[in-house]
Amino acid sequence: ERVRDNPVPKAVFFTCMDSRMIPTRFTETDVGDMFVVRNAGNVIPNSHHFLDEYTTNEPAALELGCVVNDVRHIIVCGHSDCKAMNLLYKLRQEEHSSKDQRRISPLKAWLCTHAHSSLEKFQQLELTGHTQPLLFQGESPMRKFVAYIDHENRFSIEDKLSQINTLQQLQNISSYGFLKKRLENYDLHIHALWFDIYTGDIFYFSRQNKKFVEVNEFTLDMLTKEVKNYYS
Repeated sequence: ERVRDNPVPKAVFFTCMDSRMIPTRFTETDVGDMFVVRNAGNVIPNSHHFLDEYTTNEPAALELGCVVNDVRHIIVCGHSDCKAMNLLYKLRQEEHSSKDQRRISPLKAWLCTHAHSSLEKFQQLELTGHTQPLLFQGESPMRKFVAYIDHENRFSIEDKLSQINTLQQLQNISSYGFLKKRLENYDLHIHALWFDIYTGDIFYFSRQNKKFVEVNEFTLDMLTKEVKNYYS
């Protein structure tokens, strides 16, 4: 009854629409705990794509969660074998990303428009032979962080792109002016998760460790301490 009449969600959770993703299961959350927003590729468009009005679902969800309901945590969760990211990887080639292709494919148009920055970051990684870290923006232009992408080389090329795309959304989220003050005042926090479809392992991006760290019995205390220190 309390959840029905007065839910108190703790996070806005952006993830992919993939049918294998059941966020309430792998986050062990219940009804009323999170606002969940799903789309193809867990992409949040950067605000610079809009002129006068934010005419899409994702910024509306950010406002509903973080302004109207005063939620303090935003979580972006990508995953392995993401069909949208597999396609984004192919969109590097003109034959897949041409204007004619985008006209007949809403999915290609969506990814070419709103996930191109993720692809550019991935191409930076390719130039280094997948060995050097990438620089991402966090809650503000002054709060940047370094990320090693799958430094142990456990995952496929497309999964590496998926991890980059997940981190790129933090910058996209911070581009919205209606969140700026809370982000700058450390009153609103953005996190990145990544889920391995095949093993069920969940990874948390640790800015302290500069990489996605698997959440397990050996890392839980360390990650919990980091979250409490930086995001409480």
